[in-house]
Amino acid sequence: MTVTTSYRRPGSLARFGTVISDIVARPSGAIGLTLVLGHLVLAFIGPFIVPYDFTEMNSGLMLSKPSAAHWLGADHLGRDTLTRTLLGGREAILVTGIATPLAVLWGGLVGIFFGLAGGRVDEVLMRVVDAFLSLPWILKMLVLIVTFGTGIEVLIPTLAFFYGIPVIRIARAATHDVVARDFVQAARARGHSRGTIIRRELLPNVRDALLVEGAMRWSWMLLAFSSLSFLGFGVSPPTPDWGLMIADARGFMSFSPLGVLAPMVGLSSLIIGINLTADALAKALGIDRAQKAPV
Repeated sequence: MTVTTSYRRPGSLARFGTVISDIVARPSGAIGLTLVLGHLVLAFIGPFIVPYDFTEMNSGLMLSKPSAAHWLGADHLGRDTLTRTLLGGREAILVTGIATPLAVLWGGLVGIFFGLAGGRVDEVLMRVVDAFLSLPWILKMLVLIVTFGTGIEVLIPTLAFFYGIPVIRIARAATHDVVARDFVQAARARGHSRGTIIRRELLPNVRDALLVEGAMRWSWMLLAFSSLSFLGFGVSPPTPDWGLMIADARGFMSFSPLGVLAPMVGLSSLIIGINLTADALAKALGIDRAQKAPV
């Protein structure tokens, strides 16, 4: 009698090292990973290397030009622009760094369940997901934020919830590719529960797709967080944040353009780094990001 066994890709540290080596071997991947790691390191050591206190104001330095003491000048309140730029990504990285895994976790598990269930249940529930996706993300998040507040304890679950919904489609599509294989059918024939099949048969085989999707969700979530701060629904002053800095400095661009350009460079460099790393990760794992999810 022939026994059909589960198919799982290697999950050892050796495979992790191989994937990292593959990413670094690609010029775009090396640049992207360097940018991401640089921002992560800066988020940790930033408070210890900045030249000034980010709350320190000096009326004599308001909208001052770059100088030897203030390399990027000062903002409209006389605060050092370089200091606030270097610290501007800490809140964004903290919030999105927690919200992104949560979004991938719950969205991935729900998508896998939908893909395994199939049939009418799958179709009906996916139409609910489509209804959520049809609404502008900014309106959906603003409703919750205005209702419950703008603290980190609200921003993290809000971002995790709304950015987990698109993950459902990706996980469902990956599950559809796996669920028809022999080892899943064999697990069903042996009477394994859905939880066991998801844990032992499906999760190991859709993990790579979820990793790539998580990397992309991180970049989009960073942009959403900065957009909320720009609109006044993110972090509160005087906390340094790139979106908040752009909002504060946009009215003074003709006098001090660096007040806008510096946080824009900080935010864009991190997002570009994440996107380059995600693309290299997808190629290293053999994931086709252009493939559409089935409807």
